[in-house]
Amino acid sequence: MSLKKEPGHSHGSAPRTGVLLCNLGTPDAPTAPALRRYLAEFLSDPRVVEIPRLVWMAILHGIILRVRPAKSAAKYATVWMKEGSPLKVWTERQAKLLLGLLGERGHQVKVRYAMRYGQPSIASQLDALKAEGVTRVLVLPAYPQYSGATTASVIDAVSRWALRTRHVPELRFINRYHDDPAHIRALADSVRRHWAAHGQSEKLVMSFHGMPERTLHLGDPYHCECHKTGRLLAEALGLRQDQYLVSFQSRFGKAKWLEPYTEPTLRQLAEGGLKSVDLICPGFSADCLETLEEIAQEAKEAFETSGGQHFHYIPCLNDDPQGMRALADLAERHLQGWPTKDAPEAAALQAQAERARRMGAAA
Repeated sequence: MSLKKEPGHSHGSAPRTGVLLCNLGTPDAPTAPALRRYLAEFLSDPRVVEIPRLVWMAILHGIILRVRPAKSAAKYATVWMKEGSPLKVWTERQAKLLLGLLGERGHQVKVRYAMRYGQPSIASQLDALKAEGVTRVLVLPAYPQYSGATTASVIDAVSRWALRTRHVPELRFINRYHDDPAHIRALADSVRRHWAAHGQSEKLVMSFHGMPERTLHLGDPYHCECHKTGRLLAEALGLRQDQYLVSFQSRFGKAKWLEPYTEPTLRQLAEGGLKSVDLICPGFSADCLETLEEIAQEAKEAFETSGGQHFHYIPCLNDDPQGMRALADLAERHLQGWPTKDAPEAAALQAQAERARRMGAAA
């Protein structure tokens, strides 16, 4: 391993702080070649697929990457926005708004976003922060619930970047915010707004991304944190136990995953006589393929073709003002102890933050 050349150290320069908002990732385009590149990186991560490496690589390159890219590309095409992938659009907007909100509170920080898989990469954005003079970085994975396959994988990517970096900045990581009161309030208010506009259905389904069940038995806290989020959200909404349920989506492969599975559960509810359901995905900070296609399209069809009449998907928080304030609160708490209000060029950075906030709000 060789260390890369870096700009010379500037003696006497005041330290700067950066926040790196990290989400899962997205292909560059809704095409089979782009999906093949993205899936190859994503599914090669040993945090994501925990089976013997040689066996999995043979399956991945011999079967999956020959078949799945075209199918996934067709699904992405149904949700692609004119600005690009929904996940990238929302995450970029969140970073701009986070910069503006922190700036309004007097914090002179740089804010960038990165994708664990795809572009912009975590390494490239850390390089950019260093080039801007940042010597302290708060890494904020956009995953409310901790999982080895998501949060820990972000930490892996940052650590690999640090391995080849000569002057490593101070690093802090936010591992979870699944039970953060402000975050729960933002989720609850988004549900209330939906009910005010569309009426309340018979049941609220909270669908989280699935994980193999074995990860629970191996010590991953994800399952428990999903259920805690669900319980706290139900309490905030005043729901009885029979008025909501927690389920898990996006099962991949034949192994047993966390149950109950979302789509079969919706079918069972409809077949049992339930006519209306609201569904929210509290494990996703921004809408993406898994919410807009798998839930808002496929799960809706499954419920309605099984006898259900009214299926309502409640969007992720995305750039919701209350959700963004909760995210800013979270970042602000974890920035404590770093002199973010005494950075140089305060006036210029304040103006930059205000411009970013206005751009994010206008978008």
